[in-house]
Amino acid sequence: MRKTSALLLLIIFATSLVVQSRNELLAQPALPVAGTSPAPTPTLAERLGFKASDRVLIVNGDDVGMSHAANAAAIDALENGLMTSATIMVPCPWFPEIAAYAKSHPNADFGLHLTHTSEWRGYRWGPVASKSEVPGLVDPQGYLWPDIAGVYQHATPEQAEIEARAQIKKALAAGVDVTHLDSHMGALQFDDRYFQVYRRLAKEFDVPLRMGSQEILAGAGGGHQRAQLDADRIIYPDYLVYGGHRKGESVRDYWKRNLRDLKPGVTELYIHAALPGEEMQHITNSWQERATEHELFTKDAEIRELLNSLGVKRIGFRALRDWQRKSRQPNAVSQSLP
Repeated sequence: MRKTSALLLLIIFATSLVVQSRNELLAQPALPVAGTSPAPTPTLAERLGFKASDRVLIVNGDDVGMSHAANAAAIDALENGLMTSATIMVPCPWFPEIAAYAKSHPNADFGLHLTHTSEWRGYRWGPVASKSEVPGLVDPQGYLWPDIAGVYQHATPEQAEIEARAQIKKALAAGVDVTHLDSHMGALQFDDRYFQVYRRLAKEFDVPLRMGSQEILAGAGGGHQRAQLDADRIIYPDYLVYGGHRKGESVRDYWKRNLRDLKPGVTELYIHAALPGEEMQHITNSWQERATEHELFTKDAEIRELLNSLGVKRIGFRALRDWQRKSRQPNAVSQSLP
């Protein structure tokens, strides 16, 4: 009887050791199996709920707020056309009109076209910040410089940051739900010192950015910049349709060619839509091109059918901003950018 009880206790003790060892083993992090690779990081398209093979397109309208004609065209294209987002120039005279629209239409997708230049000869604007705070941004006539060379020659990145932040805060105070940032004429993108301003603002206000495609950036000495944004967990479209007009190519043919050439992933293209008329004719000699871009991306059946035939999915920057902010939450699913 005693031998049986001792044997039984020995079996129970041995079993408990086996169970304890098994539990401790399960509690350890899993080790990769030899010869296997870690799971690939989801593409931006996949993070946004699409397939990696999908062609996803953002149609952004630049220069909104510059004129009434630009505001009217952008609203028409957003409500009735193919435009999915637009960026506002806060220092311009027609900012109050588009800010009032944005406030009354909170689902509309408006970012900011951060503005450090004033390029038109007879139609100018100055900074939002006090001129005493940003003296290098102001030309002898009291306006912003007409080109980025003037900005880089006379101003500093610190002054550019003061002005950009003033524009963002003015837009937020006016009720604009800012979805993203880009840079008018590329003032915050063509010099790495100014790009760091762009980067800091994206982090501070937690919004995505327009970025050139990696090959464009690398060719301009900015091949490292996307990796810096990845480290900041700031997102940006995979590709940007930028320039590349062929000699003799019409506006229509240029856009048809670029739409046919869209790659899998998320692409941003930007247009400068404006209604034709005396206002734009007195501002810029590009008024006809702007009117054509409004027509193509609002009323042209051929462009719309082309996108449909290619299976292109259209989104705005709000989708990117919402994913970016959600990914920062403590309980977010672990699919965030590295």
